[in-house]
Formats: sequence, structure tokens, C-alpha cells
Amino acid sequence: MQYPLSALALAAACAVPAAAFVQAKPTDIYVSVVDSKGAPAAGLTAEDFRVREDGVAREVLKTATATEPLSVALLVDDSQAATPAVQMIREAVDTFLKSLDGKAEMAIVTFGDRPTIVVDYTTDQKKLHAGAQTIFPRSNAGGDLMDAIVEVGKGLQKREAKRRVIAVLMMDESVEFSNRYYESVLQDLDKSGAALHVVTLGRPSTSESDEVRNRNQAIANGTERTGGRREQVIALTAAASQMKALADELTHQYVVTYARPDTLIPPQKIEVTVTKPGFKARARTRTGLAGARK
Repeated sequence: MQYPLSALALAAACAVPAAAFVQAKPTDIYVSVVDSKGAPAAGLTAEDFRVREDGVAREVLKTATATEPLSVALLVDDSQAATPAVQMIREAVDTFLKSLDGKAEMAIVTFGDRPTIVVDYTTDQKKLHAGAQTIFPRSNAGGDLMDAIVEVGKGLQKREAKRRVIAVLMMDESVEFSNRYYESVLQDLDKSGAALHVVTLGRPSTSESDEVRNRNQAIANGTERTGGRREQVIALTAAASQMKALADELTHQYVVTYARPDTLIPPQKIEVTVTKPGFKARARTRTGLAGARK
């Protein structure tokens, strides 16, 4: 029996899996790439990147240097634990501010005793540097980093910047006042769309309190799942150089564009890697790409 050509075409179409007809949409993700010394890697192309969503490889369409302005909340430890490092902390803050001059709007928030806005978001370097000089350790005060991350994250949700950053400069021996559970802090961090970067000064704390354990879990998981940098700086005099390194990383990010199936369900996990030996890529790993452009 012979069938009309139109019927054969329809039958062939029905034989193709429905997934084949799912269209892909370009999706952008911000990526930091550093070499073995932690310095930004330059000159990478689309061929150097690999993107996988829930274990499935995605086609990388293009890559470029990220030029969108940054919105940065700098959280600074002014608890009593910062007393021996106050001058180094101020110098580190000044270095960070200068390195991002003209490339970011910034706010300075201290978290000794409670989160306190020292300077609200601005590009005015004079205001920012003046604010940095007012940072003094609070007598008998512990830290409240967990509350600070949550509150600052909620503020960042309201800002239009596509590249949102929470940068933390803290003392490892700082006592944590907040009793928030780390998972709830991570959920709020995800909603903010911000990348969490943490520079910790001093030797690792030996405290085993529940508050400190929760803080450490929030830092470890928060930096990993948002593509953030995490550094432990034993020598207090190296604080400024580490904050300069963080600023360099932020100002040398890539925006990687890849093809994602246009479905209603976002991926649970995203993985970005580079093919060049010795280079490490950092990007948001959790669902929704809250900080990425659509």
C-alpha cells in the first residue's frame, strides 16, 4: 500500500523523541579562572571552557571579559578579636577599595556585635576610604557574620547589578554571636544571587561551639556553591595582598555563554571547568543561576 508523502513525513516526525524539539536558549554565567598561584588567567576562549548541567554537557557558544559593573558589599570584622590586626585590616580595606575604583559600587558593613552599615552603596572613593578609617574593634564584642550575610544578601536582591558580591574580611578567632543554622543562611545567600568571598586572618580557631561550626559550614559551602574565593591568611601583614588578589579576580572574570534547553525545570547543579592544565574555574554551582543574565 502506498501512503501520501505528507503522512510519511508526519510519521517520521512522530518517531523523533520529543526532547529533540526542545529549543536551546543562550545562558550566561560569570566565571573566575585562576592559575596555580591564584592569579587571574587571561586570554581564554570558548574552546577552553566546559559546562555541564546535572552531568549533561552543554554547548559553549562564546566567552568574553565580564564588563558589567559590580555591586560589592564588603563585610569587615570589628569584633574584639580584630584588636591586634586593626591597622592591617584598614590597610587591606583601602587596598581593596582602590583596586575596584571605577569598577564597582560598594558598601562597607561591620559585623562586630551586630551588622552595621559604615558606608552605604556608593562609587565615591573619598566616602569609602573615610569610612574605612572609622573601623575600630568593639570592646567585648563577638562577631555576627551570619546575620550580616543574610541582611546584606536581602539588600543586594533589590539592586539591579548583575554581578553581586559579598566579600568578607574577618578574624578566625572571632566569636560568633548568631545562632542561625548554616543551611538557612545558605538559602538566603542563594536568593541574593551574590558570590561569597571570604578572607580569614590568623590561625584556624580551635573553638567547637555550635555557632562557630555553623559559621564555618556557611563559609565553606557558601564560597563553593557561589563560585567564591576562600583564603586563610596566617600572617596579618598579608591581608592587603590577599584583598588585592580578590579584587583582581573580580575585575578579570569571564562571562561564558552556553546553550541551555528551554525547559521549565532549572538544573540542580552546574559545573564549569577549563581544559588548560593548572587552571581552576570558579562559578555558581547551584540551580537557577540567580546571578546570571537571562
